[in-house]
Amino acid sequence: MPPETLTPDRILEATEDVLRRYGPAKATVVDVARALGVSHGSVYRHFASKAALREAVTDRWLDQSHAELSALAAAEGPAGPRLRDWLAALFAAKRRKAGDDPELFATYMVLADENSTTVERHIRTMIEQLEQIIDSGVRRGEFTADDPAATARAVWDASGRFHDPAYAAQWSAPDIDDAFEAVCDLVVKGLRAHG
Repeated sequence: MPPETLTPDRILEATEDVLRRYGPAKATVVDVARALGVSHGSVYRHFASKAALREAVTDRWLDQSHAELSALAAAEGPAGPRLRDWLAALFAAKRRKAGDDPELFATYMVLADENSTTVERHIRTMIEQLEQIIDSGVRRGEFTADDPAATARAVWDASGRFHDPAYAAQWSAPDIDDAFEAVCDLVVKGLRAHG
């Protein structure tokens, strides 16, 4: 049976396993290559450096929730429920990442600090999706927002407790769901067009 083709996805999956096993301080490209049964040069053919590999892993991790959130942002229907669903999906995705694999989550926090431009791109994408929902609400007469982009940024900031990893320790608190609902209610009510 011929060996499995070495692809960037296979390398990224192996890198996640290596990071989980050794942590970000000790994991090396040689460890990744060993896990794949290839030379480290083979890994470097896909990723020019250890930094590029770590950035790609961070990017992949952050992008995992983009598809679902993008679909919610682009969906038809009233903007209020879509905004609430989008925020709930983001919060659920973040909680899953923190709760299902805390070691890997801690590793990603280190990688995110190293790759601030990747994180900035992720945040920009998230805010653009919020803007899409808010703008559709304005066009439908549901929301009032003079500047949907600025309003989207404000919603992102207001909901930070439910997606910023700095708050991950609070995401399992008994009252966190009530706090989340209160923030969603406040945001949606604040955006509603009054007329």
